[in-house]
Amino acid sequence: MAKLEIFRAFRTPYSDHGPGFWGKQTSTLNFCEEDYVLSFYCAELCNTVTNGLFLWLGVKGIRNCLKYSHPGIFLVAYIGYIVVGLGSISFHATLKYPMQLVDELSMIYTTCLMMYASFSFSRSKAFSVILGVSLLGLAGFITLYYHITKDPNFHQTAYGLLTALVVFRSMWVMESQLRPALEARRGEKSGELLKTMWAMVITGGYLLWTLDNEFCPQVTGWRRAIGLPWAVVLEGHAWWHLMTGLAYYYITWGIWLRRCLTGPNDEYVLHWPRLLTSIPEVRRAKQQGAKQQ
Repeated sequence: MAKLEIFRAFRTPYSDHGPGFWGKQTSTLNFCEEDYVLSFYCAELCNTVTNGLFLWLGVKGIRNCLKYSHPGIFLVAYIGYIVVGLGSISFHATLKYPMQLVDELSMIYTTCLMMYASFSFSRSKAFSVILGVSLLGLAGFITLYYHITKDPNFHQTAYGLLTALVVFRSMWVMESQLRPALEARRGEKSGELLKTMWAMVITGGYLLWTLDNEFCPQVTGWRRAIGLPWAVVLEGHAWWHLMTGLAYYYITWGIWLRRCLTGPNDEYVLHWPRLLTSIPEVRRAKQQGAKQQ
């Protein structure tokens, strides 16, 4: 009973601000978070703030690439990852169509970069050039078609297919090339290493986006009943940002996969001391060992 009284004491009801700082919505998408309810200056405050994870992890990834001289394509991918976060911040803060394009198209471009990194590995220079030109043309087509049609389903389908291609290609490389190579190098140790890799693959999720959209009226009613600040826990799209922000893991996974296949035995290691409470990084084994002593 005392806990309930504390909950009620700190509960603040929602208030409607009406039209916000950025004016009328021009984006073709709007999410379940109520517009300008939490801030007059930010249309969707929770959806905006949670994109900070992209900025923090992106900077962390760039620093890791520069420090350990990882392939340049991954440095560019981390820069694209930051652009995704900035675009999403701009989109959710303003609900303006140009900012929506920055958000959604940067997702396409960054995924194309990861596709290039995955499919060009160990291939000839001619193949890499053709692949790069083809992906550039594909990104241009998606941009033009989406701008003309303004169909969010097209964007989501294109992004989903590109992401699936990258992930399944990397999974195939991991099992068909990396596993035999590791077994030849490390024997029994390969099993633990690959288990860690699979943990990186399954991190993240898209279910919350769908649930947030499908049950928005019910969820909005629950948030209104609970009041602030407790209701922010029910902002499903904000939680989706936090989960998909861990796409950082997929870029890091790509770096580690590349290092395992090309480098000398145990030259690089994945530093991930705690699976759920730490962020993975690919480091040189000697420097990692020195830090642990």
